[in-house]
Amino acid sequence: MTNIFSDSDQIRLVSNFSELISINFQKNINAICWYRNLAGDFKEIVSKLELKENITEISIEDLLALQLSENGHLAREIILKDMQLLTDFGASPTLNLLKNYQRDEELDFISTDVYSYHIDRSPIEADTFLCTYYGPASDILPHDQVEQKILIPEIREKLRKLHDGPEDEFETFLEDYFFDLHYQPKSYAKPVNLGSGHLWRLAVDHPQQQVLACVHRAPVEKTNEYRLLLIC
Repeated sequence: MTNIFSDSDQIRLVSNFSELISINFQKNINAICWYRNLAGDFKEIVSKLELKENITEISIEDLLALQLSENGHLAREIILKDMQLLTDFGASPTLNLLKNYQRDEELDFISTDVYSYHIDRSPIEADTFLCTYYGPASDILPHDQVEQKILIPEIREKLRKLHDGPEDEFETFLEDYFFDLHYQPKSYAKPVNLGSGHLWRLAVDHPQQQVLACVHRAPVEKTNEYRLLLIC
């Protein structure tokens, strides 16, 4: 299988859902992609959905209520099938119509919103699944192209001042406020964009994880263009 992701040591490509959920992360591989070229008009679906908040959850009932063309109907069937596959697997997929996420503007020296490169963490064994059907998609980076923000001296020093507490509680402070989850790309970093229509499984930091969690970030949305994103 040859495509734009084939040259990445971080990504394993698969051709069906069964492989997506069954293949193990290993060594440098912390992102698995069910590579697909989807038919259907997802833009039509986006144009007919109602954005109620900056992030609006779209229910199956919302989708089924849409009056769609043949191509729009085809796109809807693909979304519904993906949601069913993930649900049958035991996941809890959410379909979001996105204008933008909330920005973290509280501190000027470190950002902890989803536009910052970060990893996901869970207290139990879990993976992150996502598919962008319409709009800009997320980026990922391998760990050798990023640096944990809390290890950058000038940022760490400012965090120490912000903590202003006992030294033996500093690391706990960093975890409690999720500072340790965020990463700074190195000058030579080459992000891989996840593209549209592909269903991804990304490694999460949890107690049983055998690989480094996948570093990723949300894209900056385009003006007057919404994203349609399946995630769980």
